[in-house]
Amino acid sequence: MSVSGALMVCGTSSHSGKSLLVAGLCRLLARSGVSVAPFKGQNMSLNSVVTAEGAEIGRAQGAQAAAAGIEPEAVMNPVLLKPTSDRRSQVIVMGRPWDVLDAADYQRAKPELREAVLGALRSLRERFEVVILEGAGSPAEINLLDGDLVNLGLAAEARVPAVVVGDIERGGVFAHLFGTVGLLPPELRWQVRGFVINKLHGGPELLGSGPSELTRRTGVPVLGVLPWLEGIAIDAEDSLALGATVGAGPRGDEILDVAVLRLPRISNFTDVDALGAEPGVALRWVQHPRQLGVPDLVVLPGTKATVADLDWLRANGLAEGLAAIVGSGRGTVLLALCGGYQMLGRSILDEEGIESRGETIGLGLLDVHTTFRAEKVTRRRSGAERGSGHAVTGYEIHHGRITTGPRADAWFELESPCELEGVAERERGIYATVLHGVLENDELRAGLLREVAERRGLPWRPSALRFAEVRQAQLDRVADACERHLDLDALWRIAAEGRLA
Repeated sequence: MSVSGALMVCGTSSHSGKSLLVAGLCRLLARSGVSVAPFKGQNMSLNSVVTAEGAEIGRAQGAQAAAAGIEPEAVMNPVLLKPTSDRRSQVIVMGRPWDVLDAADYQRAKPELREAVLGALRSLRERFEVVILEGAGSPAEINLLDGDLVNLGLAAEARVPAVVVGDIERGGVFAHLFGTVGLLPPELRWQVRGFVINKLHGGPELLGSGPSELTRRTGVPVLGVLPWLEGIAIDAEDSLALGATVGAGPRGDEILDVAVLRLPRISNFTDVDALGAEPGVALRWVQHPRQLGVPDLVVLPGTKATVADLDWLRANGLAEGLAAIVGSGRGTVLLALCGGYQMLGRSILDEEGIESRGETIGLGLLDVHTTFRAEKVTRRRSGAERGSGHAVTGYEIHHGRITTGPRADAWFELESPCELEGVAERERGIYATVLHGVLENDELRAGLLREVAERRGLPWRPSALRFAEVRQAQLDRVADACERHLDLDALWRIAAEGRLA
């Protein structure tokens, strides 16, 4: 296949399918021998990943790079916003912390950031045959058009055409697509070269004359209707992708009940994707003590606001519920990741104002202490689990430095250790680590689930799941859907308009 140029994928809203469509197109082009790279100028997400060079970018762009068969780079997501509260975000520029700003200050900083975004995009366009850009939210947010770094303002400046994706599952897709174009100023409206309707349950004949009427009214062709793809979970970037929790979830003789605490500022919730993919696991999200019950495994995930979310745990009673479960002797295993690990310790000291000021008392379930430092640790790690020798790979993203008391036992033996990256108190069934992605290690995950079942006296038949293969298969499913249901010839002609002059 001979394809070159650039294409932006915008959406009518968050979670409309932009990230998935970019991943599908990247995989489709890569399978055809085209060198392709993803790009998102500005991403707001608490799900991030670390590149080989130690740069932090949005996790969705990491997944899209995997779809393209390439290593992720900082230039694929030059600006990453990680909310620290309802009003402020840590601003990551080219993979490194740059500042912490509120919305007004960030608007004032945009002219300074524009050159970084444009330079990153040019770097990719010079090195790859095709670059697929992802927008953010909606391109028709009229309050955000000034200084746009991620949607049609950027596309217009870089001379990149765009398509807009609408989510039919939520209803109102024709109004959303029509309204998006209608709200755009004339100088941006011409960038929109096509519509894609996403997440249709049933056949496209259900839409009747809707697509042709939309084209007649807007002058923008509908390039295809993508079906609802059951079971696809490719590194979502916002919490809209999290499922709702009701009750205690299904149980059976060979089903493990896994409860994940849905913290208000949860980060890297994709860490539990590998657990959710296990056929013998029922994974549910918990926000209140009455939902907790007595699960087989509790996961305390990462957070961008450790101290604030620790206060939330105490205020709503989940901290007390965790302590009761650990001390009950009923065999529940507790797994804590990154910020969750820090919460389990005796104290959190923040003298540099990273999150708060002064010392916060932790939950006291582990003999560790955390001290926040301004310098952020972002690195990949590898090694082995102590005892079993199972291979371990993962990555760190944190300001906290953890020191341990005499009762803390190391979970891993990692290359070039600088601190205790994981502790395992096997007698009490508590495991904790700063490593993200640790559950994607198949043997380690299988061993942990086996221990969970044994401690609870449950029968357990380990699966043969290879999570990396599951991810690759999902990417191929999305690419196959794009190939079957989109007018690719028209799409590639549009992309060709985005060739560098």
